[in-house]
Amino acid sequence: MIRTEQLSSSAPTPLDRAMQLAAALLSERGEASGALIARQLNQTMHILDADGRHGFQRYLAAAFQPDETVLRDAAKRYLAGSTAEAAAALARAADPPRQEVLRRMNMAPGGTAALIAMRSEIAAHLNSEPNLKLLDADLKHLFASWFNRGFLELRRIDWQSPAAVLEKLIAYEAVHEIKGWDDLRRRLAPDRRCFAFFHPALPGEPLIFVEVALVEGLATAVPPLLLRDSDEDAARATAVRADTAIFYSISNCQDGLRGVSFGNFLIKQVVEELQMEFPQLERFSTLSPVPGFRRWLSQRPGSDRDDDAMLRELGNEGWWHDQTKSEQLRPVLMRLCARYLTLSPLQGRRIDPVARFHLGNGARLERINWLGNTADRAIRESFGIMVNYLYDRDSIESNHEAFVREGEIVRSPQVDALLRTSSSLHNDGATS
Repeated sequence: MIRTEQLSSSAPTPLDRAMQLAAALLSERGEASGALIARQLNQTMHILDADGRHGFQRYLAAAFQPDETVLRDAAKRYLAGSTAEAAAALARAADPPRQEVLRRMNMAPGGTAALIAMRSEIAAHLNSEPNLKLLDADLKHLFASWFNRGFLELRRIDWQSPAAVLEKLIAYEAVHEIKGWDDLRRRLAPDRRCFAFFHPALPGEPLIFVEVALVEGLATAVPPLLLRDSDEDAARATAVRADTAIFYSISNCQDGLRGVSFGNFLIKQVVEELQMEFPQLERFSTLSPVPGFRRWLSQRPGSDRDDDAMLRELGNEGWWHDQTKSEQLRPVLMRLCARYLTLSPLQGRRIDPVARFHLGNGARLERINWLGNTADRAIRESFGIMVNYLYDRDSIESNHEAFVREGEIVRSPQVDALLRTSSSLHNDGATS
């Protein structure tokens, strides 16, 4: 066993010391001594440069594997008699000691944030160093437990929230850039709402936040939602008249928590919060991007010649400003986008990530909107097309089941009408 006093009397390199402390952390049984070593390890990790942190991450991935003999024996006992006790013993034997090291590292003040930062850093090396996928998987597994819904706190963010939190909204906004404090103030106006999930281990750090606009009717374009209006009385009046809540931006804030789902809980709880505050609201919908559409369109194995000739116009800069060209392209792109968004996720197909998120949460594919966003990114990804996904509280569960079990894309008659016009397409490589 490596004792704390032995470690403190030696003078290893920061990387060597970090590895020694990790080994000692696993060997220490006392809670007090374990917390002390976890704190020392966290302090040492702050000293490491990028190469040192990378070396420590590789050490964690390689050094704390399950005992092969114990695991093999447990597997033999389970195969000999598949009892619940044998299964539990096998699970314990397969559990890598690395997870216990990570749990104990989390005892240090700031330990959770350090582990999230570690997972964020190793993402860049996962393809070139497959061994790091073991560490990544263990971190994701632990985060899924530590950040389950029971530990999350929903907070409304408004102009009176701490400045540090408001600064993080500006920094983390991933869908529609917040262009400074004036822009942020408009997004927190009386006819707007912003909600975020927080976790006790990360005080002041939003995990994910959603921006909502209270409007009349179904919003089909982004610019009107982002217009700056300094008249707060008019904004309050708009909120009172509103019959629709539009979720127009959802941003994950912690890259190290990728793959840990918060958004489904966030949307459903925000719907409840808004319904209590504004009982007159009749619709809850998103105005969402279609980030995979252009890539899908460029990779189709076959296509219609007439359509392809027309789609070549998309290579011309600023085509969306030319009304004649825009109207020629509109029916082609709209029906192709309808085909793309109604691809079944079954049979191993990759579907649009935003569509997968909302459809998997029980939303309905409600409307596809032409040139709903002409910002550079939206044009690059989807030719400016935006989508409304409708959250109907009475059908969320049935829609979710249809999508997950049958791969069915629940959609509106308007989307069906676009699909019917696509029957003239030949060999476009897609089936709805």
